[in-house]
Amino acid sequence: MSVQEEAGEVDKPPSTKTAHNGRPAEPWRAAILANLMADVAPGPDDPPDAGAEFDRRETVDAIAEALEAEGHWVTLLPADHTLPESLKRMRPHICFNIAEGLTGDAREAQAPALCELLGIPYTASRVLANAVSLDKTLTKRIWRDHGLPTARFQEFHSSEEPLDPGLRFPLFVKPAREGTGMGIDPDAMVETEAELRARIGWVLRTYRQGALVEEFLPGREFTVGFIGNAGVPLRRRRPWLYDADGYHFFPVLEIESGTSVTPGIYSHHAKALNPGEPGAPGYLCPASIPADLRSRLHELTRRAAEALDACDVSRVDFRLGADGEPYLLEINTLPGLNPLVSDLCIMAAAEGTPYHVLISEILYLAAERFALPFKAGSLTRPRARARRSVAQVAQASN
Repeated sequence: MSVQEEAGEVDKPPSTKTAHNGRPAEPWRAAILANLMADVAPGPDDPPDAGAEFDRRETVDAIAEALEAEGHWVTLLPADHTLPESLKRMRPHICFNIAEGLTGDAREAQAPALCELLGIPYTASRVLANAVSLDKTLTKRIWRDHGLPTARFQEFHSSEEPLDPGLRFPLFVKPAREGTGMGIDPDAMVETEAELRARIGWVLRTYRQGALVEEFLPGREFTVGFIGNAGVPLRRRRPWLYDADGYHFFPVLEIESGTSVTPGIYSHHAKALNPGEPGAPGYLCPASIPADLRSRLHELTRRAAEALDACDVSRVDFRLGADGEPYLLEINTLPGLNPLVSDLCIMAAAEGTPYHVLISEILYLAAERFALPFKAGSLTRPRARARRSVAQVAQASN
């Protein structure tokens, strides 16, 4: 990636001049905001899976290549204490945000908040949606109030708090404000109150945050990814990608954990393995499910995302209950974008959508929201591409 340092500091980026064809007069200065695994050294008091949410350098390089193929000037800005000055110095026209943040209970909202403060457009959800979605308990309360199905739950801040008598064992315990399977292992499922109290205490000590306790859902596990925003998509870069409501849903992905290193549980350890590695879960895409279940998952995904006002791209996780019905687990408003291992990229590849299309559409969806000018509807619909399995995607990259 090229890097350009500009002298001086400004309070907001310059206006983007436009040419007669609707494109910016010059390519956009695009900044990728990210936290890299290689840049963070966990401390002695950090959880054993600290930093699991951060991105690999290969992810940033792949995103940069996709944006540069669109003609934009791209650089990486680490989402650490240097970010405020870096944004003021670089003055990007737009930021491609995948930053997880370093500390705090709303850390995924930190980079978007800085962009809002400086008047810089950025991709993916806004400040409030990123803050709320990281809080699994608050998210479930919002979904419940919207009449959406989610397992019964209770958040604990002490292992001595009384258990809601309406909750039935087995129960599932996890940190209330973490992602990437952090804090989830075979001991997360508890069968007795003694196991429950011990697990709650471990989460409180290890992660220094509330413990979310949910009724365990014994059925199949799915995840649904989408790009888009509510509205008529006629002025988008590739309008034919979207349905009449403004969304593009990728094929449903089933997570088959029965033979993984943590059978029946999609744990941090299992997520850390590349598809096809021994002990990795099965990634079945498109999932073998009836059309009515697929439609139900798509509809619930849309409603769950709109309840939080998610933007541009998200991924929603589900599990079937004992009644065979789908229940919402959580939403990821900053889903992983590693071209080989991230769930969203597996889904896109399974339907034949190239990685650069996925990335550039996320960019232009944000540009549309912020009224950055670009040439809309300028691409023709390509011929249908053959679906590829996860194994074929991995083989093509080698």
